[in-house]
Amino acid sequence: MTQFENWLTALSDLVWGPYLLILLIGTGIFLTIRLGFIQVTRLGFGLREAFIPKAKAEQKKQRGDITHFQALMTALAATVGTGNMVGVATAVVLGGPGAIVWMWLSGFIGMATKYAEAILAVKYRVVDERGEIAGGPMYYLEHGLKKRWLGMTFALFAAIAAFGIGNGVQTNSISLALNTSFGVPMIVTGLTLMVLTAFVILGGVKSIGKVVGVFVPVMIFAYVGGGLTILVMNFELIPSAFATIFASTFSAEAIGGGALGAAIRYGVARGVFSNEAGLGSAPIAAAAAKTDFPGRQALVSMTQVLIDTLIVCSITGLTIVMSGQYASGLQGIELTQASFAYFLGPVGELIVTISLVFFAFSTVIGWCYYGERSIYYLFGERSIVPYRVLYIVVAGLGAMTTNLNLIWAISDVFNGLMAIPNLIGLLFLSGVVVAETKRFELERQKELRKSIA
Repeated sequence: MTQFENWLTALSDLVWGPYLLILLIGTGIFLTIRLGFIQVTRLGFGLREAFIPKAKAEQKKQRGDITHFQALMTALAATVGTGNMVGVATAVVLGGPGAIVWMWLSGFIGMATKYAEAILAVKYRVVDERGEIAGGPMYYLEHGLKKRWLGMTFALFAAIAAFGIGNGVQTNSISLALNTSFGVPMIVTGLTLMVLTAFVILGGVKSIGKVVGVFVPVMIFAYVGGGLTILVMNFELIPSAFATIFASTFSAEAIGGGALGAAIRYGVARGVFSNEAGLGSAPIAAAAAKTDFPGRQALVSMTQVLIDTLIVCSITGLTIVMSGQYASGLQGIELTQASFAYFLGPVGELIVTISLVFFAFSTVIGWCYYGERSIYYLFGERSIVPYRVLYIVVAGLGAMTTNLNLIWAISDVFNGLMAIPNLIGLLFLSGVVVAETKRFELERQKELRKSIA
């Protein structure tokens, strides 16, 4: 078994090597330029569409299963997780404070990637045999690129990856956190998570959308609130923290000593791990949104990366650098806990622990939807219930085990493999993305003229 784990770890390093990172960043830069820096020019409109409720009469005219806001929250449920706390801490330890700069860069260009994914997901979505909306990379690879085999490849990788990075790894983090902080037995946590997971996901996307529509905003505001409290109370440390971050990135010592390469590698990798831009997971949720134009939902989806990476991850990174705890030898969640506790005492550690529990559980919910839509694409409706049941079981087993090395290795491999067919689709269908953007822009101008008149 150890030899198999070593082989998987080597395969994971190969998949997540420089070629995939270059492809991810390169695709984001290409789309950013081709779309005229849409993450800057249309960000305000996307935020308004996401957070200002539409009239019920207007919503009825739009095709879809869940609202713009619920689609955004479902996607955030899957992405705002352990990566925002554990991933950022790991990036700072392995790549130095300068890794945060590259995390910001990957988030900025990732907004254009996320926009393109969502616009294609809505354009090529279909109505399944149950009357529900189905979409995502598998559908735009099949119907847009005319490569069904690529769609099947993506769906297979996504369905498997969901059990690891979206499930067992997350529930194990919850179990360990509760056991360490409160002494809750891991078996109790496992059984509880099985019940809670079943309660949410057996109702399908509409049930998931309703739960995360309330759940996700509360958990994000709680963690961000704690982080902002630290920043406000210690605002005099912020300039020096930024100075440390940029010095670690661009100093002659960093460049000459190879630290720059490590910062780029870990900053970009952890940024992508957190916001999933380019992996192809989030557009599965975007496809289910009630919308009249693909471009409208795409602008909403774009804001997910802003919230996930440029806000939540930044708060974690700044707190870690300001505290100086990254040089203490601590890693992962312990480093984030120690950094918050440095400023807020035991309350700070409690905020991180509780936030980790909610962040991780939300990821379990969101990724179940991604996995079941992928398995449906491969095997049809009869596969959904067995997949959900197996997903619930894995949630419990993941929480009860003390060794997740194998699950981590498998999920890392398949999570990375998901990106390859998706990025191929984004590059070859970029013309469609531009055409749909122009079409919606014309509609938006009509809406503006009507509002003025």
